Amino acid sequence: MLRSFTILAFVSGALLTSCKSSDSPFYEYMPDMYRSAAIEPYVDYGEVRERYDENRANTISAKVPPFGSIPFFGTDKEEVLMMMPYHRKPALGMDLTHNHYGAVLAADYDSEYLASANDKNPIKLTEANAEDVINYGKSVYAKQCQHCHGEAGDGKGPMVESGAYSGVPNYASLMIAEGQMFYSIYYGKGLMGAHGNTVSKKEIWAIIHYIKRLQDENYGKFGAAAVVAEETVEVEAAQ
Repeated sequence: MLRSFTILAFVSGALLTSCKSSDSPFYEYMPDMYRSAAIEPYVDYGEVRERYDENRANTISAKVPPFGSIPFFGTDKEEVLMMMPYHRKPALGMDLTHNHYGAVLAADYDSEYLASANDKNPIKLTEANAEDVINYGKSVYAKQCQHCHGEAGDGKGPMVESGAYSGVPNYASLMIAEGQMFYSIYYGKGLMGAHGNTVSKKEIWAIIHYIKRLQDENYGKFGAAAVVAEETVEVEAAQ
């Protein structure tokens, strides 16, 4: 009898302290313990627990970080410096052509792009890290670039072959400095949109290393590997 009473008391308590959420078809036990009272992104606060507030319906709850905010990138000095805000400005008019609304624009169309030719890749290749860096760049390239630029970097990706886009350059004939490659990827150029909001600076610089490998199969090779690559090129040229 005592056991039955204990079970009944527990079930009754659970039912009294639980509630049905509008976000779920099931009952929840003490939702305040695991549902944050703080504002969360992507939640429509016009309806919360059967309460309605038309003034808050369908409004953005996620807030944009204050201008100049810098995410935490660890304590490695070189990586932190690499991930600092880009010091180049988008070209005049890019607020309309490449969605850089509210950005501080350059005074003209090409001075910042031309100046970016002086920027050097902060990821230095060594015999120990070269293949890892280039393979990392290759993996990011496959996700972010290959659909237009093609697996071989020949400008014949699936999107181009389908007829959706045209004018994508072949990397073999793309003779621009690595700093200009970064500027073009980060801010966009021509028909290519900006990628600075979807790809980190570290990823962009790694992509550039991979692009240079596509341009020159000897790029980033050291020691015996570089010698073998050079000999292979010479044999192919002779044939």
